[in-house]
Amino acid sequence: MTILNSLRLAFKGGAAAGRPRLARWFSSPWGASFTDDAPFSYDSAIRAGYERNPVAQRAVRLVAEGVGGAPVESAAPGLAALANASSAGQRLFETVAAQLLLHGNAYVQILRGADGGVAELFALRPDRVTILPDARGWPAAYHYRAGEAIDAIGPDGRPQIVHIKGFHPLDDHYGLGCLGAAAEAIAVHNAATRWNRALLDNAARPSGALVYDPGDGSTLSPEQFARLKAELEGAYQGPGNSGRPMLLEGGLSWQAMALSPADMDFAGLKEAAAREIALAFGVPPMLLGLPGDNSYANYREANKALWRLTLLPLVQTICEAIGQGLADWYPGAALDVAIDRVPALSEDRERLWSSVTAADFLTREEKRAMLGLTPEEEMI
Repeated sequence: MTILNSLRLAFKGGAAAGRPRLARWFSSPWGASFTDDAPFSYDSAIRAGYERNPVAQRAVRLVAEGVGGAPVESAAPGLAALANASSAGQRLFETVAAQLLLHGNAYVQILRGADGGVAELFALRPDRVTILPDARGWPAAYHYRAGEAIDAIGPDGRPQIVHIKGFHPLDDHYGLGCLGAAAEAIAVHNAATRWNRALLDNAARPSGALVYDPGDGSTLSPEQFARLKAELEGAYQGPGNSGRPMLLEGGLSWQAMALSPADMDFAGLKEAAAREIALAFGVPPMLLGLPGDNSYANYREANKALWRLTLLPLVQTICEAIGQGLADWYPGAALDVAIDRVPALSEDRERLWSSVTAADFLTREEKRAMLGLTPEEEMI
């Protein structure tokens, strides 16, 4: 099957192997109008899970900014500068990390200069990219949609797109991000926020009820009920009327009300949802200021855990993918993280140096190898 035939299948809704799937990276949508198997809008997911949820946004920014600030180096001249450059005004690694967390896929386009060399690495919006497989199911080309324009990007001797994706056990072409795993917790957290705001709009609790009991079995007329309701809303609700005394007419009595234990535990439910969101994005809750479940003795230990368990593996994944994509221009070169220059890991590095230096049974070259240093004979 040629690329042209794949494109035709894509726009005609052909076989599943040739049909682009633009929104199938999550299994749990927001809102009751969607089912577990139905696709949903990625834009809506971003608005609910990133724009409107402070925990998810802070977790993503904490990871993405950490990855973007990681010291990346390479032995090839110009390769590290190319990787550390900005893409559309943002650091390339920071943009790619955020896309992997939210979408599960990141597409880096290799832009060439007039001399045929690599001029820039540009991060494409993943929700605009569709993979077009060939007859065997391997990715043959990509198309990028921006408005009504569609840019088909196919092979041209050398790679033009570096596709970095998270592991997805049920999809051969698209990766799985963290936003889907956090979907239910984000929905609970957003619902709890709306609930708390509604309580604040009503003096922070259902303060009570007016009971009409004249003793003769009569009821309020619709006009009387409407007038009484309007008076309550205008004169006694809202923060400006807090504590204002109420004057009741004959037959009306005030019955105080309070929150049930389940309602009072709503704050705890919101905190549990926030910790689940942090867990999905690989961020220790302590770094997000979340109470409870602090598994680390202090902030420093939590920051080291973030680097060891989340940031370094993500940076290494991006470095390996970009290094492989640029292998035709930089043969044998690789991108790597300079762990010695990561401030959060300086204590671990000092302990390693001290223990290796004190090991008298090791030769000088063995010590250099354990510390990840180049052998001395190669430096001559």
